[in-house]
Amino acid sequence: MAHDHHRDHESDRHAHDHTHMDFAEMLPMLEQEAELFSPQYAEAAGWLRDQRSGTGLIVDAGSGPGVISCLLADTFPAARVVAVDEVEPLLERARARADRLGVGDRLSTLRAELGEGLGDLEYPADLLWASRSLHHVGDQRAALAGFARALAPGGTLALMEGGLPMRYFPRDIGIGRPGLQSRIDAVHDEWFGRMRDELPGAVRETEDWPALLTAVGLRHTASRTFLVDLPAPVSDETRAFVVTSLTHRRDALAAGLDADDLALLDRLLDPDDKASVHHRPDVFLLAAHTVHVAVKPE
Repeated sequence: MAHDHHRDHESDRHAHDHTHMDFAEMLPMLEQEAELFSPQYAEAAGWLRDQRSGTGLIVDAGSGPGVISCLLADTFPAARVVAVDEVEPLLERARARADRLGVGDRLSTLRAELGEGLGDLEYPADLLWASRSLHHVGDQRAALAGFARALAPGGTLALMEGGLPMRYFPRDIGIGRPGLQSRIDAVHDEWFGRMRDELPGAVRETEDWPALLTAVGLRHTASRTFLVDLPAPVSDETRAFVVTSLTHRRDALAAGLDADDLALLDRLLDPDDKASVHHRPDVFLLAAHTVHVAVKPE
């Protein structure tokens, strides 16, 4: 069915002027993105493996549906992995994925809020991985301190935060006003700030991740940025993710986008429109994510 180009944009503004994120509802998109970005995560995991001789316990803090948890289990075949998340449906999916991929005997789950620490771990972690989960915690410094306490002496914290926004198509796509994605980014930055401010116990921090890691007693050893580069023409899986991601942005940010940009997004998401993402030959996917690594003193 075609998208309705005559949607009530004023209703959109009231309906989506919020920052609450229902991660259980977002499960399909979270899984879709993690699977598509798996080569990037595998490269990052391999980089971490090359810096270490081995590991006993790996914790994936904010694991979501467990795509990266299972990848870590594959990269470190001698390790046990604990997937930690506060949303039970995501942990259920992680357990099912681990069983399906044959690593269920080495992967367990723990339901916990990251801001409350990881005190229920059976023993300290040799590697703690947190991929774009920390910014959903109000007091990020306190959460990092909890991560540090969960590490064994000599253990490693790998924190994926920061990088560059995703890009899907050129600045001028031949319809609407050029620069749509830059305008979406600006609205998203405002939304992100409100989301952070409205988190329980929110504390504003300068997003200098190496400095924050040092502040909680860890020794920052490296930062590296990993690229997702899927050029046009994209696969059906990539195109489907772009549609999903743009739909999520359109709905979540409707309150801050003007009527022309909302109408343009509706065209881009309309499968019956030949200028839409469903049919455009110039769709690509480009993103960059940075991993900051720190070690707990022995």
